[in-house]
Amino acid sequence: MTSAQVDTENVPEEGYERGLGSRQVQMIAIGGAIGVGLFMGAGANIAKAGPSIILMYALAGVVIFFIMRALGELLLYRPVSGSFAEYAREFLGPFFGFVTGWTYWLMWVVTGMAELTAAAIYINFWFPEIPQWVSALVFLVVLFGVNLISVKIFGEVEFWFSMIKVTAIIGMIVIGLGVLTLGFSDAGDTATVSNLWSHDGFFPNGIGSSLMTLQGVMFAYLAVELVGVTAGESENPEKTLPKAINTLPWRIIVFYVGALLVILSVVKWTEFSAGESPFVHAFGEIGIPLAAGIVNFVVLTAALSSCNSGMYSTGRMLRDLAANSEAPQAFGKLNARKTPAVGITVSVALMGIGVVLNYVVPEKAFLYVTSVATAAGIWTWMMILVSHIRYRAAVDAGRLRASAFPAPGGALFSWVALLFLIGVTCMIAYDKDARICLYVAAGWAVALGIGWAILKSRNPQIAERRGPEFEKVG
Repeated sequence: MTSAQVDTENVPEEGYERGLGSRQVQMIAIGGAIGVGLFMGAGANIAKAGPSIILMYALAGVVIFFIMRALGELLLYRPVSGSFAEYAREFLGPFFGFVTGWTYWLMWVVTGMAELTAAAIYINFWFPEIPQWVSALVFLVVLFGVNLISVKIFGEVEFWFSMIKVTAIIGMIVIGLGVLTLGFSDAGDTATVSNLWSHDGFFPNGIGSSLMTLQGVMFAYLAVELVGVTAGESENPEKTLPKAINTLPWRIIVFYVGALLVILSVVKWTEFSAGESPFVHAFGEIGIPLAAGIVNFVVLTAALSSCNSGMYSTGRMLRDLAANSEAPQAFGKLNARKTPAVGITVSVALMGIGVVLNYVVPEKAFLYVTSVATAAGIWTWMMILVSHIRYRAAVDAGRLRASAFPAPGGALFSWVALLFLIGVTCMIAYDKDARICLYVAAGWAVALGIGWAILKSRNPQIAERRGPEFEKVG
């Protein structure tokens, strides 16, 4: 086997239906890079950093690309649905696979709660008389059905969710460029590229304030790694996964950097504020009829897309944990349609806690369930990078064959990305409003430590179990 081939000898037959085509994987990858963090969260970041937020999204985007290329190299070495947990298990040991799998599962469960809450709030925009918990429950049941039927249905739904988000952003960019070049609309007289530096400069609140937004910026990129979870169900992973990952830079340039460049040129940064979608505000300034309703629909789509992806990934991660005796064996079963129905059902039941929160404390539900997502996401990215560093060391030592999709810069760029994530974690610890997620992370770490100790006491061999042994190259 040459280095340009996938190491199929190390790819287990997982039993999944390879029902995700190139079209669907591409849009899942695009959708993972566009979420509520962009449509809503960018407003708070603009208020803190001014036009320099564009640079922060670009900087974070470069790091995300390093992470995804590291993941891509691992995926083409061994494309499995367990993805990050499997690689952590192989290159760092079973404890890290256990922690990574359960942490990624938790991230999507709480994200699902948050997105259900967000979706219910967006429905109230049109139908304020509908109780928030009712909307959340309806969305939960519908998406549960989508994920339970088959992976093809999931992929098709996610394709159209992503299509709506992409169309909205491209439409915003085209309209904004029209305002800037042709001067039409209510904003035509004040729209100018000089808005990027004319109001107290490009760094109006100082470089320090801009850097402190990186934690929020990184949150906007959560779920971009979801394409890795699709590896076990992609029709041609050796073709679709590299293509999906390699298109990440232009997605970031267009959807984040491009959109923000246009918005902040059309409307000066001082007019944006936290709690308001910059897209809604910009559409309003341009004078587009029904602007708020249009963007509200797009943001609703983004929330449902994220929740849909969460249900998909939680079931697959629980099945991987079960296959390694790190979760109840019932989670390892596939139904007749080759979906991990038990894992999805349990995860959805826990997401239902979000429905209860919407009934008990609707005004605080979103705040209660979002703090852990960033910490869990950063841990997952770190495990991808450290696994990649260990993998490259094994390749260099001749213990493993090279991947068909080597990351540019090799282990060096993974080290750079890892140090960046450590820096972001330090910023989270410094920010009194954000550090609550680290408290939650500490509690979760204690719970996982206890769980691992119990597992080892019942099955001492589990601590020795790893992924495929390092293959000697003859």
